[in-house]
This record gives sequence, C-alpha cells and structure tokens, in this order.
Amino acid sequence: MPKLRSASSDVIPPMPRSPAAALRRDAWREMAAGYGVLLLCIVGARALGDFGPWFGLKATLLFAAGCACIQLGLAQHAPHARFGAANRLTLLRLALIALLGGLLGEAPAEPQTLAWSIVVLATLTAVLDTFDGPLARAAGMASPFGARFDMESDALLVLVLSALVFAFDKAGAWVLAAGLMRYAFVAAARAWPWLAAPLAPALRRKTVCVVQITSLIVCLGPIITRPWSVAIAAASLALLAWSFIADIVALWRQQQRRDLIQGTE
Repeated sequence: MPKLRSASSDVIPPMPRSPAAALRRDAWREMAAGYGVLLLCIVGARALGDFGPWFGLKATLLFAAGCACIQLGLAQHAPHARFGAANRLTLLRLALIALLGGLLGEAPAEPQTLAWSIVVLATLTAVLDTFDGPLARAAGMASPFGARFDMESDALLVLVLSALVFAFDKAGAWVLAAGLMRYAFVAAARAWPWLAAPLAPALRRKTVCVVQITSLIVCLGPIITRPWSVAIAAASLALLAWSFIADIVALWRQQQRRDLIQGTE
C-alpha cells in the first residue's frame, strides 16, 4: 500500500538569506532614512533662511556621493548582516555634513545668523562623533568598515569646514589644505602603495583630528575676527601637517624593515 504524503512534505524550505545581501538591504533602508532626515533639514533651513535654489541640490549630491562610497566599502562590515546603530549615527553625521556643504556659496541677508547656525550644526556633528565608536563596541559590531566610515566622515567634515572658513573670508585659500590633505594622502598611496599599509591606533592622531575640527569651528564664530581666525587656522594646519608627516615617516620605516627582511631571506 503506497504511503500517503502530507501536504507539508511538498513545501520547499526557504533558502537562508545571505548575510551580505541582508546587510546591503539594511544599508539601503538606513541611507533612505538618512536622506529623509537631510530632506527635512533642507526644508527647515529654507523656511528659516533665504537660501538659493541650488542649496538643496548641493547637499543632496554630497550625501549621495557619501552613500556611493558606503556601498563600495560595505563588504568590510562582514560578517555582520545589519548596518548597526553606530553606523546609523555616522550616517546621521554624514547628512549633517552634507547640509553644511550645501551652505557653501550661499549669501543670505543675515550672514552672522548663518555663521552661528553653522557653528551650532558643526558642533553637534563633532559631538556625535564621540558616540559611534562606543556604540559599535558595546553592540559587538565593530568592523573595518565602521572605522573607515567614521574616519572618512571626519575627513569630509574637515574639508567642508575649511571651505566654509575660506568662503567666510576667515583665512586665505591655504586653509583648504587642511581638508585636502587626507585626499592627497590617499592619492599618493596609489603611486606609493607602502603609504596604504595599516598603522597602529594612536592617540596623537585622534587628538589632532579633534583639534583641527574644533579650531575650524572656532574660526567660523562671528566673534572671532580675521587676524585671530588666520592665526588659529594656521596653527591647527601646522599641527595637522606634523601628524601626517609623522605617519608618513612611520610608514616609510615599516617599508624599510620589510625590504630588509625580504633582502635577507
């Protein structure tokens, strides 16, 4: 007598979801939410100030460029299948940085009000940076992607702030070197791959980054007149250059040791 098959035996078990695919979907959802926050900020800013028609587009394009970079590096967040609260916070920082970038080239009727708004917004963006690392470690979701995302967001913030300092005539065009230094370093690593070697974490590097961001925010304050803003920007730029030189020297010494070891084998 043939055996009867139950209906459940014909049900094909669901295929397990790929962690990478799940992570990508989660990242898209988070980026869509981040753009929603940015859009609300753009609408609010336009309601409060007389910004030009390109303000929202500039901020949107900068945020979109950041999101494209997120997708390129997302694989380094493996094996996590979720974007995570820490990266969500960094994404919020990216939206705020994009909003600051959108203010470049704007000339409202009350420039001092705009300057103070930039100072408050930039300070909030910088303060939020203190929470993403502890959040990632507490949730057990620290990853090379999260560390790189945080670092590149800091670099973009420095670039935008240095451009705003120049736009507000608080320093000469040389202040843009503070924002371009990181990107020049990355470009140089393509020609000299030893510059892309990993470096051990250093308190000096983190401290200089905080000092650089804080100094640029201070320069943007309306109460800081140009002679003082020039001095502050120049001092912080010199400190940043020293930090980069220290890293380059350390990387060059690492490469020399590797070449010596390979030569003796």
